Amino acid sequence: MAIAAEETRRDAGGVIHAPAKGNARIVSLVPSVTELLFDLGLGNHIVGRTHYCIHPKEGVARVPSLGGTKKIRMERLQELRPSHAIVNVDENPRAMAEAIAEAGIEVIVTHPLAPLDNLPLYRLMGSLFDREAEAERLSARFLEAYAELAAAAEDWPNRKVLYLIWQDPWMTVARDTYIAATLALLHWQTVGNEGPERYPTIEISRVCLKETDLVLFPSEPYAFTPADVEAFRARFACEGVRLARIDGEMTSWYGSRAIQGLCYLRDFAERIQREAS
Repeated sequence: MAIAAEETRRDAGGVIHAPAKGNARIVSLVPSVTELLFDLGLGNHIVGRTHYCIHPKEGVARVPSLGGTKKIRMERLQELRPSHAIVNVDENPRAMAEAIAEAGIEVIVTHPLAPLDNLPLYRLMGSLFDREAEAERLSARFLEAYAELAAAAEDWPNRKVLYLIWQDPWMTVARDTYIAATLALLHWQTVGNEGPERYPTIEISRVCLKETDLVLFPSEPYAFTPADVEAFRARFACEGVRLARIDGEMTSWYGSRAIQGLCYLRDFAERIQREAS
């Protein structure tokens, strides 16, 4: 059944947006969405971004930065005269999104929570900015990569995984996050995340590690190094627990990078399988 055009333009805040005119001027405050917009052929419409919008390198170099994902220069944003600003529930403060809306700029809210949420994200951007065909091509590529990963993972064993995103203090991810849902495709269940926080602080203990098969050290938001991994091994009782670094963009970036992420994770998990056998 085809999705009604209006529904494809419903954002994560429940707002149904009207199609943008051909002269849309977009500020993206979400790094993965910035890359997605470029891959949809909308690079010439992007007039502002954050410091963390780093892909594609040559494309974003031509776009003014307004600051970080948590704080931007509002005066500079208004000088750029954007028609639309794209925000994310996890990455951008609500107060900042509200201030942008009060300035008369149309705010589009995103909040992918699982890999398949990429499909409505592609279609939201495609339907809003007259890139429906490009969005459908991305959707087809995503579904192909998703099916290939699902087929490869069919017989993989369940693993308990501690996915660290910070140290001093140690922090991990809750099971309702995009990262945890992505790892679940590999039959990997995240641990150390009981409680209401979506990115909780945890205590690394013998009890915690006893129920863990694999500890993952991503490249972002904290850029764990090989030295960090060895320091962790020396500090904690890690007997029987595998420690591995992982590309954080491949687990946490939605948008078009998620297609590459699915392929990366298939190869990464297969390597873990081989080394465990």
